[in-house]
Amino acid sequence: MKPGHTALFRFLGWNTQGDLGPYTFYTNKRRALIWFVKAPPTKPPSWKQRLQRARFTFAALLWSQLAPEQRAAWATATQRAHLKVTPLNFFMYVHLRHDYAAARTVAHQAGVQLEI
Repeated sequence: MKPGHTALFRFLGWNTQGDLGPYTFYTNKRRALIWFVKAPPTKPPSWKQRLQRARFTFAALLWSQLAPEQRAAWATATQRAHLKVTPLNFFMYVHLRHDYAAARTVAHQAGVQLEI
């Protein structure tokens, strides 16, 4: 699109990233807003993409089934260990990478019991 259109979006206070309606937005290295009409996929997802999406879905389902006390324990652990991620992000990392040693280490450092 023309630079005038991107300036209008910035003027309106939109610092958009990703998809918004039928458009895709991103910022390039020169901090210029680039946008274009979103194109639908030309082929179905591969088996690896489907597998990864299923893994994310399963990890998110595990998080949603945690009791509030268990979620609070993950929040306390990430806060006390000064992690720069949210409790959900740390939980997803542990379950997607199967890095249970990291969860045990953070739990030990924070002095809390985590349900892994």
